[in-house]
Amino acid sequence: MKENRLLAKWLNNDLSPDELADFEASPDFEKYQKIKDYTAHLEVDDLDENTMLSNILSQKKAAPKVVPLYKKWMFQAAAIVVLALGITFVIKNFVPQTETAQFGEKTSFSLPDNSEVVLNSGSEINYKKWNWNSNRRLELKGEAYFRVSKGKRFEVHTSLGKVSVLGTQFNVKARKKRFDVVCYEGRVKVNYANKEIILTHGQSVTFENGKQFSTVVNSSEPEWIDNQICFNKENIKSVLDEVQRQYNITIELNAKDTTSLFTGKLPTKDLNVALQIISTTYHLEIQKVSKNKIIFDEK
Repeated sequence: MKENRLLAKWLNNDLSPDELADFEASPDFEKYQKIKDYTAHLEVDDLDENTMLSNILSQKKAAPKVVPLYKKWMFQAAAIVVLALGITFVIKNFVPQTETAQFGEKTSFSLPDNSEVVLNSGSEINYKKWNWNSNRRLELKGEAYFRVSKGKRFEVHTSLGKVSVLGTQFNVKARKKRFDVVCYEGRVKVNYANKEIILTHGQSVTFENGKQFSTVVNSSEPEWIDNQICFNKENIKSVLDEVQRQYNITIELNAKDTTSLFTGKLPTKDLNVALQIISTTYHLEIQKVSKNKIIFDEK
């Protein structure tokens, strides 16, 4: 109100020197002066400057824009979602990828070049997705079957050896001290210790305890894809280890002879049949302690 009174006196040139000094020092003085200067040059009929300025002053100032609380919450939620999506993108594309098949399971997935991989039970693969084109390398623990896209090349590294591929289908198995590679189509290069071997369609190679042996394969894909485990000259401990992985059970062996080698197939969807084949082959007696624990004793 005081400012309005001073403004009216200023327009009428009624301010005292002190009041004029205070009014000119006010933050709005420049605005009022521009209005006065502008209106002084206007030629209109019956212009009432006091009325005009009173109307200007009587107009309500625009209320500050207030953002409702719920809208603030929505903005914060949207920011969190964007951040989460960004983190997810980074994880999916820049953090090394890990694919796992738990005991009693199989897992299928595709590589960035659309090559297909099937992991057998108790196996794991690690690879980098973000720079796949320049670093086509997989780290395999366990067993996996690969269907490689035509013309695509990559390497499978295990603790026992390396397999280099180009447009092919093959199986790699690295368990403990045994390394098996089977080529079902095309060709693969196998590196083990200081050896390098080229496998073509229908060929396989096995390395174990410093020994190497090769076999001919007639199937078009590994038997475990069709729920069978195929063994070629493997000892009973390796056989039981694989059965434990496939059925997610625990097997205890009480037998003296653990060196006899087994060649044959076991089902992965019928535990009773698998146990019967093992007991008959090695002359063992089956004792089921619980649903998930089996004991083999010598007869």
